[in-house]
Amino acid sequence: MARNGESSTARVVDAGRRRLLGGLGALAAGTAGWLLGGRARAQESADELRFPGDPAEHKVVYQLNRADPDYHDHVVFSVGEMIRRYGDNVQVAVVAFAEGIHTLAKEPERPVSDEIRQRISSLSQYGVDFVACGNTMQSLGWEEDDMVDFARVVQVGAAELMELQEDGYAYIAW
Repeated sequence: MARNGESSTARVVDAGRRRLLGGLGALAAGTAGWLLGGRARAQESADELRFPGDPAEHKVVYQLNRADPDYHDHVVFSVGEMIRRYGDNVQVAVVAFAEGIHTLAKEPERPVSDEIRQRISSLSQYGVDFVACGNTMQSLGWEEDDMVDFARVVQVGAAELMELQEDGYAYIAW
């Protein structure tokens, strides 16, 4: 029977067309989503892809200014965790001054455990920049030769902290 002047055959054909068009629309939407999702995944992979010499996306500077062994352990552990977390995508600097300068001395005059000294040396092999304050060294009568070979000496440790922050380093202090 015809409804509204339409034959039953016409209604079946129209229903078939709607299903076909709906299916094509769903297929097109699914394909577009897959393509766009694939592009997004490709972009994420490209963002994660780093080449030697690429600048690190993350930069952090630690203050090391106390003689307390637990404090040394906390700072050195945190530096190691940053390296484990970000690998070569983080630049880490540790600025030692005041009583913390002894961690970078070849022959510290305050207690620094062998374990901390070994961990600091190991971290330097991963590119951590250990910075010694020249003013603190001068007050102790130390020269650059009194420091471990990988230590970089600057005249004013506090100024180095400020300048690294101005260069985009996040500042960590305990």
